[in-house]
Amino acid sequence: MLEIRFHGRGGQGAVTSVELLALAAINEGKFAQGFPSFGPERRGAPVLAFLRINDHHIRLRCKVAHPDVILILDPSLIRIQKPAMDLKAGGVIVLNSPKSISEVRREYGFKHTLAVVDANTIAREVLGVPITNTTMLGALIKATGVVAVESLEHPLKERFGPLAAKNLAACKAAYEKTQVEEARP
Repeated sequence: MLEIRFHGRGGQGAVTSVELLALAAINEGKFAQGFPSFGPERRGAPVLAFLRINDHHIRLRCKVAHPDVILILDPSLIRIQKPAMDLKAGGVIVLNSPKSISEVRREYGFKHTLAVVDANTIAREVLGVPITNTTMLGALIKATGVVAVESLEHPLKERFGPLAAKNLAACKAAYEKTQVEEARP
């Protein structure tokens, strides 16, 4: 089972990303479970969302405490939440940042496999707004291969209607531009 925890801020679309990826996994014949964790937060407040994907039924119904993958929509959350602290050994960090992998490793000390993409720039260029959730799905798919990019097409159409094509284009652009580096000892 693959367990993923999304770290974002209210309004960035972390919960929507989980829903879209869960639907893509289900469309591929997998089992998926996704849910958010937030209270009365407002736009801009830290938000967590959780996703499990498996080839078999998922019986767990709790938050993801020790994820295989963390996806960070807003790098300012690294210092606030310390998301990598409970990442499993051999885990993957998917980060939205304009910095290079070496800069990110130097700044935050990450030792896990690291996937970095400047999702803000891609979202502005392709979508016209700096909302990075669907963009970051491309980075996540590149880093993990959890689903095929094409599997997002139907969920995106259902969710975004006429805006689906732009969201898929942003996802594909991030997939192409994401830099992935294996864990360091």
